[in-house]
Amino acid sequence: MIYTKLACSFCGRSKEEATKIIIGYNVYICEFCIEICSKILQEDINYSQIEEINKIAIKLPYIIKNYLDKYIIGHNNIKKLISVALYNHTKRIKLLNNKTTYTLQKSNILLMGATGTGKTLLAKTIAKCINVPFAISDATSLTEAGYVGEDVESIIYRLLQNSEFNIKRTEIGIIYIDEIDKIAKKQDSNRDISGEGVQQALLKILEGTITNIPTKWGKKQLIQETIPVNTTNILFICGGAFEKICTKHKQLGFTKTNKNPNTTITPQELIEYGLIPEFIGRIPIHLVLKTLNYKNLIKVLTNTKTSILEEYKKLFELDNIKIKFKKELIKYIAKKTTQLSLGVRGLKFLIDKKLMNLIYKTSKNTKIRKIILDKNFYTKKTPKIIYK
Repeated sequence: MIYTKLACSFCGRSKEEATKIIIGYNVYICEFCIEICSKILQEDINYSQIEEINKIAIKLPYIIKNYLDKYIIGHNNIKKLISVALYNHTKRIKLLNNKTTYTLQKSNILLMGATGTGKTLLAKTIAKCINVPFAISDATSLTEAGYVGEDVESIIYRLLQNSEFNIKRTEIGIIYIDEIDKIAKKQDSNRDISGEGVQQALLKILEGTITNIPTKWGKKQLIQETIPVNTTNILFICGGAFEKICTKHKQLGFTKTNKNPNTTITPQELIEYGLIPEFIGRIPIHLVLKTLNYKNLIKVLTNTKTSILEEYKKLFELDNIKIKFKKELIKYIAKKTTQLSLGVRGLKFLIDKKLMNLIYKTSKNTKIRKIILDKNFYTKKTPKIIYK
């Protein structure tokens, strides 16, 4: 079919005036109008990005530190350094938003420390502090593209989900990758799809790239809808126990003689552990979290907004029961956790084990109004109960 009298439905340009005309159902649009529409859409996208960036609060380091203190006990030097890193990160995003020719390099963070030292809680809390989306991924589930397991893009998909598929919110979020020490490269010569291969796959995402994320994650299809996500402003926090390195430093007087242990673990040690130099280079801030001592564990139970004892008080209140934890019980739990070297997670383990049974027993009697727990709660079966 030959079109002889074509004209743009928007501007009226004829076929002769416009080099190209796109033909639809009873409507035509020329290349000039397409360009104008594209600019309008891009302006809307840019405005949306500016709006999301403006929602990020640039808080001074001491304000961030004060906020962290409400939720996290101990780690004072770590919290100071994290506060400065977060302050610089938010300034960097604002600077890029101003379209300046000068750019600041992104400073991703590596947190090292045993289980229960508070790595995950620290990452969650800083995301909450500046009001950005947050997602957690486990490095042990990742493999190179094309192998059984999750591609590295899955960590971006989780953040996209938590942002309710708001791309602009996703692009300023925080991702915590746990168990990062488990993707250290293997010493044998076989193809390392879950070690060095994953590190290589993470490089571009950590540094900043536009990656196409499927709108529905799951079974891969030849043709599927994708969403482009720019990772340039996403802050990555990687966490791992790095047990061999931390144990080595502890044996050398790591916790006693060195006033600033965060400078003791060198990039060379991480390379020897199995992280490739390029990967370490994209995570320039390295921090070590020590296991909390007895006094700090008591503070965790009594002085934080996330205290598990406060959680149980709320749960019992829903059943019209007041529960009181005596100081001697709190000291007993902290001491037992210290002896077991379980960290903050050990507190939850010891408390859940007993209090879940107590909730079950009290649910049988609606006349209970108050329960008083002392250290004998862990040795005797029946706590002090007050009925109405």
